[in-house]
Amino acid sequence: MKTVIPETVLVTGASSGIGLELARCFAADKSNLALVARNTAALEKLAGELRREYGIEVHVLTADLAKPESSQRIFDELGRAGVVVDVLVNNAGFGLQGAFASLPLQRQLEIIQVNVTALTALTGLFLSGMIKRRRGGILNVSSVAGFLPGPNMAVYYASKAFVLSFTEALAEELAGSGLKISVLCPGPTESNFGQVARGGKTRSIQTPKMSAQAVAQEGHKKFRSGKVVVVTGISNRLLAFAPRISPRTLARKIVKKYNNIEE
Repeated sequence: MKTVIPETVLVTGASSGIGLELARCFAADKSNLALVARNTAALEKLAGELRREYGIEVHVLTADLAKPESSQRIFDELGRAGVVVDVLVNNAGFGLQGAFASLPLQRQLEIIQVNVTALTALTGLFLSGMIKRRRGGILNVSSVAGFLPGPNMAVYYASKAFVLSFTEALAEELAGSGLKISVLCPGPTESNFGQVARGGKTRSIQTPKMSAQAVAQEGHKKFRSGKVVVVTGISNRLLAFAPRISPRTLARKIVKKYNNIEE
């Protein structure tokens, strides 16, 4: 009888929000996990819960993906530990709200480092092994922001447009390879993302939010089924479709108003 090797899933940004809930989804599949984030205490707490509940192996790696060397360090540490990553979940990401010229340039460059460069680096490092084994895949977390221009969050929206385009292209390149390649595009979600982006201030226009659990469960289910672009929630699917039929000048104005914050 052929031995079935348990799947191992690497999740970045796993200490809270969508990343934490995606880790729970894969743990429920009895997949072993490698969890990455900056918050060691939160990762260890989650790891303990998942080990007890599902009887799986969970590796914890503390890393700040804003540091250029982190992606290679994650790859090397897992390699030394003999961990073979079958599924890569590139969830880590953040944004800043405000006019581009008014925000710290270094912090905005860190958005690109985390949301774009680290995601690309981790994909490049782990993908060749997946292709050789013809097993596993990649789930990248973008946003409905990736379908739109983003005044007052210009770098964040642009970074998510990269993730969307990159993942779609990768999915087509790898068609027939045995790998599943998906991009998850949530809209407003109950998490600490908004508080970080706005520095504790309030957005002038409030909209309904999906729970991080609901977003993760839909993203996980559609990834398993092989769907490439996953937009969660009916209203978000309409929002993602709207730029195709409306002038981009109008989209820019609406997003600019939506991204205003109260002083």
